[in-house]
Amino acid sequence: MARVDLLEAHGQAIRAFGEAVHAVGDSAWGRRTPCTAWTVRDLVNHLVAEQLWAPSLLAGATLDDVGDRFDGDVLGEDPAGAWDAAADGAREAFLDDGVLERTVHLSYGLVPAREYGWQMTIDAAVHSWDLATALGLPSPVTEPLAERLIDVVRPWVDEWQGLGLFDPPVAVRRGAGSTARLVGLLGRRPR
Repeated sequence: MARVDLLEAHGQAIRAFGEAVHAVGDSAWGRRTPCTAWTVRDLVNHLVAEQLWAPSLLAGATLDDVGDRFDGDVLGEDPAGAWDAAADGAREAFLDDGVLERTVHLSYGLVPAREYGWQMTIDAAVHSWDLATALGLPSPVTEPLAERLIDVVRPWVDEWQGLGLFDPPVAVRRGAGSTARLVGLLGRRPR
């Protein structure tokens, strides 16, 4: 099986989250998610805000340059439309020539844009699983994508502990598929 590269993985994760967003029914926005502090609407708002930041950060903006313009509710009356617009903008920014060779200003300093891209991809994929779980749907994260993300995230898991990014890893059953192992690695209890 061919190894999934960053831009392919990013596209798959963005599509997976979009599929789940478009499956949210009108009555489901207040449902709880595996991210215990967040409802479905909170989770989607989080991912939309992250996507809105990407074009500015990839263009070299600092956190101060962006300021608080993406704080609060960024979904408005059309959450799925807000997702589509934000995801399209982020995707376009990541596909810009040479963008992955740049550095990006994040809260903890300058990081390679490639690392930022993997972080955004991991977050979109795991939250795709969270959203699908909250809606009672099958995971939209494919096994090859999950397998690739396990390889990427494994070295960061210990470093991320205590930062509030993810809960500590949980054990998964022997023989579990890649998606179950990925979400377990990032503190979720696979179904």
